[in-house]
Amino acid sequence: MVRAALLTLVRPRPASHVAIAKLVSVSVKTLVRALPCPLLRSGAEMKRRDFLGILSGAAAAWPVVTLAQQRTVPVIGFLSPMAAANATFFRDAFRQGLKEAGFVDGQNVKIEYRWAEGEYDRLPALAAELVRMRVAVIFTIGDAAYAARAAQPPAAHDAIPIVFALGDDPVAVGLVASLNRPGGHITGGTSFGHSIGPKKLEFLQQFVPAAKTFGLLINPKQKGYVEAQDIEQTAGKLASKVRTLYASNPGELDEAFATAGREHIDGLIITVDSYFLAESSRLGSLAARSAVPTIGSLRPFAAAGGLVSFNGSVQDNMHQTALYVARVLKGEKPADLPVLLPTKYDLIINLKAAKSLGLTVPLPLLALAADVIE
Repeated sequence: MVRAALLTLVRPRPASHVAIAKLVSVSVKTLVRALPCPLLRSGAEMKRRDFLGILSGAAAAWPVVTLAQQRTVPVIGFLSPMAAANATFFRDAFRQGLKEAGFVDGQNVKIEYRWAEGEYDRLPALAAELVRMRVAVIFTIGDAAYAARAAQPPAAHDAIPIVFALGDDPVAVGLVASLNRPGGHITGGTSFGHSIGPKKLEFLQQFVPAAKTFGLLINPKQKGYVEAQDIEQTAGKLASKVRTLYASNPGELDEAFATAGREHIDGLIITVDSYFLAESSRLGSLAARSAVPTIGSLRPFAAAGGLVSFNGSVQDNMHQTALYVARVLKGEKPADLPVLLPTKYDLIINLKAAKSLGLTVPLPLLALAADVIE
């Protein structure tokens, strides 16, 4: 009987901590009744109730130990300036990359999402929250990388690794020391290339060869302006004027396109920004309504009525950086992982939009297009 009671105590079985506590309590009582120990008889130095008290204390502590042993699932902090409702495309690409590397949310990894809902000033507090949670790694989209890095002392020996998916030059904005050797506790991938901004201007100019003034749409809350600077320098060489427009919310987007229409801007370039990427469909609709030839960054922009979109593949960037997160979870250090650069570029042309604007699509661009929307 004693052996049976002991086996009941040590036999492993999945259960809640409440169930475990009940099991231990019943087993302890069975064990005590089975022990023919004179110490448990009335008048002994250790009475039965004292012995039960000691074992019951151990029983209460056991579930806590068991739960602590079960908490081996790593936690990924996912930090984004976007609104959760607009981020399905990004979230799915990230989770697919993790799955390919052997990590499935809810099974052998947990993802803690933090969304700034387009309010960039919320990012520092959200980043600090993930740091306090001591997640295994922080994954960031866009400007969230700056907040995650600022939330930890640069020289901290126990800093949480950061993997970013960025639309800017990480060296120019000071996130990493170099592309090949990032240094510190941060690395990632970027969909940015110094040729992308000038290419957008070049493509748009092929649609409107007589253009003299180009608009440049920028989010004033964005930290990196490398793409905008590249475009302005290229426009200067072409003797074209640049009219900069700013927007960081739906009302300002409406006003920016209204301004472009009123001022008869010949073409509008939308710079890469997390908020703009998440609002691609809205931006495409605004471009169609304002009748301003506009180039965006993602296919949803062109599909919603925008003339053309061009950028390093954001989906590929999300996928590849998810694989980096998996490698960090398996023990690799960010400092040893070179920053990933775009290897795939997506040029999408909307023929219907071109026709409504009275524009002819250049044959060389059609040959380059990854997709043509008719």
